[in-house]
Amino acid sequence: MTSTTRVPETEITGLYGALLKTMARRMLGKVPESTGVMWHHRTAFKDMMGFGRKVEKWDALDPQLASYASMAAAGAIGCSFCLDLHYFMSHNKGLDEAKAREVPRWRESDVFTPLERRVMEYAEAMCQTPLAVTDEMSAALLDELGPAGLIELTGRVGTMNLTARANVALGIRSEEFAESCGLPPLPQPVQDVVSPA
Repeated sequence: MTSTTRVPETEITGLYGALLKTMARRMLGKVPESTGVMWHHRTAFKDMMGFGRKVEKWDALDPQLASYASMAAAGAIGCSFCLDLHYFMSHNKGLDEAKAREVPRWRESDVFTPLERRVMEYAEAMCQTPLAVTDEMSAALLDELGPAGLIELTGRVGTMNLTARANVALGIRSEEFAESCGLPPLPQPVQDVVSPA
């Protein structure tokens, strides 16, 4: 595999490195190229991973909605690594794979409920600069998700912004995790993110 990253991989060493490689192989089937890239700054890598693990433990938002929101944000930012990884994780968590597969083209797909669409619209609006979140979007989601659910949704999308933007900036791309477990490929979005009117 030829590296596509803007920072070359480095060797993952030490006891923590060995543990990390074992966990990655167990969870993903291989050690992602991005691990070797991020290993250049172990403290930043550990802290970002640690925060990501904490976010995955939040439980005020339905797991399907959390997955769709993260994937919609990753798609809006253009992080193929994040999209592929979350699709793979949907499979591993027993979530609805057929719906997860459609997230990149959720506006054209007919598989999503109105609430799921509002969640993905909010996620995309959070990813725009300047933010395109409206009072109406927030009010509708507050009614349906409650305060804790809306805060978690916002936190998850914000976390995905950190991760996805870092991956895109570093040239970290999909490593086809979903393909490794026999999932059909993600469709390409039909159009770019549309700003709410």
